[in-house]
Amino acid sequence: MQQILEAAGVREKPRGRFSLFAKMNSLIAILFLPIVLAYTYSNDVTFHVVSRELQTSSARQLTFLSGQIDSRLNQMMDFSLTFSRDPNARDFNGLNVWGDRYDRMQTRYAIQEKMRLQSGVTDIWPARYALHSQQNRQVISNYARTGDYSEDYLRRNMSGKWTYGDAGSGQPPYFYWFYTDSLGQQGLLTGSSLVVEASFSSDNIRNMLDTYKAGGQGDPFYYHKGDAPILNSSADRELSEALIADLNTHPLERTAQRIVELRGQDYLVSSVGSAHLDGQLIDVVPLGQVLGPISFSRNLFYLSIGLLFVLGVSASVLLYRNVQRPIRKLMNGLLRVQSGDYSVRLHARNRNEFSFVFERFNDMSQRIQELIENVFNEKIRAREATLKQLQAQINPHFLYNCLGYIINMAQMKDEEAVVSMAFNLSAYYRYTTRMEKEIAPLEEEVRLLVNYLDIQKLRNGRIDYGIDLPEELRRQEIPRLMIQPIVENAVIHGVAKSYASGEIRITGGLEDGFCVIRIDDDGPGLAAEEYEALNRKMDEELREEMGCGLWNTHQRIVHQFGSRSGLRFGPSPAGGFRTEIFWEIPGKQEADPIRPAVSY
Repeated sequence: MQQILEAAGVREKPRGRFSLFAKMNSLIAILFLPIVLAYTYSNDVTFHVVSRELQTSSARQLTFLSGQIDSRLNQMMDFSLTFSRDPNARDFNGLNVWGDRYDRMQTRYAIQEKMRLQSGVTDIWPARYALHSQQNRQVISNYARTGDYSEDYLRRNMSGKWTYGDAGSGQPPYFYWFYTDSLGQQGLLTGSSLVVEASFSSDNIRNMLDTYKAGGQGDPFYYHKGDAPILNSSADRELSEALIADLNTHPLERTAQRIVELRGQDYLVSSVGSAHLDGQLIDVVPLGQVLGPISFSRNLFYLSIGLLFVLGVSASVLLYRNVQRPIRKLMNGLLRVQSGDYSVRLHARNRNEFSFVFERFNDMSQRIQELIENVFNEKIRAREATLKQLQAQINPHFLYNCLGYIINMAQMKDEEAVVSMAFNLSAYYRYTTRMEKEIAPLEEEVRLLVNYLDIQKLRNGRIDYGIDLPEELRRQEIPRLMIQPIVENAVIHGVAKSYASGEIRITGGLEDGFCVIRIDDDGPGLAAEEYEALNRKMDEELREEMGCGLWNTHQRIVHQFGSRSGLRFGPSPAGGFRTEIFWEIPGKQEADPIRPAVSY
């Protein structure tokens, strides 16, 4: 009893400057303070990082959209340049070249067909083309025009830039670009010029804005001061009008970002200019929508911390009344027992956990015994869990190679090889995936080795193996998958590393109260000091630089059969590597006090 009290730290009545109640409240405050400070700092960092990433992402996406639009414009301009040199277009602009009416009709048909094909390259960017012949004063287009050839129309629009205008008749506005084949200054009409007109509807840009909006959180539109903006189909028109009014007063540079307050909220406004169009692509992102959850979580955290602090103080009051007082009563009782008063009895006013402790005070020895039994059972369960863990780690990793072999043989029409490999692979995995029993007869493990070695022999024709194990050894019960990792190690690190080797021999027997199995190969083997180092590692803790296959197998054998069992390594009479598995025969532990000598 004295030792128990001393182990529990009960030596004399404790005295301190502060009560447990004050200490607990102080501890709660000390614990909460660094949490609040750390979270505040983390929240500020997160807020700034998200803001910066949002700006970068918005600018990057808007630049990508501008690049897509410029790419489509480049395609239209390149086609206009190429089309102005087309032979049919040259014939159309020729003077008194057409000999008959049929040739003229064929030329017009060919020109319209080429423009129609170019216009229908993509559904989201339909384009219109028109060919104006100043010499013949005629126009050919791939759409229904509202007027004939007009010299004033050409001179008014030959600016060399993309212009934006209203097409009239209730149609959406169009962007226009004119190209002339004049050898002089671009945009100069010489009287015999051939002019290619390229145009596209503002709906093209609206479609790309819709696609852009579907993948983000912004509300994009095309803006050019003085012209009606091009909004996306689902745009917030009230927000867009307020932003456009702000842009008219405080214009943005062609590529810039700034935060604007609209309707009482902050918005991130990003602007990217086009290489060909005079306007800008504008994207407005509500910062409250993106950063709002961060602010909400911060406020929720502070509220939770306040509630937790109140609950902590309340819990300390309850602990003082329901824990500290009963503990003091229990300590006084232990001090009386320490002084030799074993007649002391403790009684609880309330029926709670301490009433149970008080009632069991006189049954301390029995409780200690129960604790010992619980610890013993826990050790057994931990041992079984360790066995399952070690067994689960030993998992063959050659399934893909075997499936590759089957594919290759099937392509080579070698049906016999495919059937043999599939049969052995099926039997192998049927056994390895059957986990209902942790122990199996050695005979079943031998059949698994035959399946595995036949698979390896199919993949590598140099492999030759032999298994010579007596019947009494084959009847021994061993952990499942105990020998296969050793044989796999001999195949991978022994036979496979030398083109001159290929022999694996498995022998064994019952020797001096031990079951012994030897796996030999004729591979390169190891140096004497390497064998010694490998044997030492089996009894050490697993480290990262050590392979886990052999170590796992050794540990499984030790856990199953005791510390005098395990693995040993040395040179093989065949010239390669020998692995020896040995374990005590059940019932022989007392008769054989030492491990068997390893034979090389």
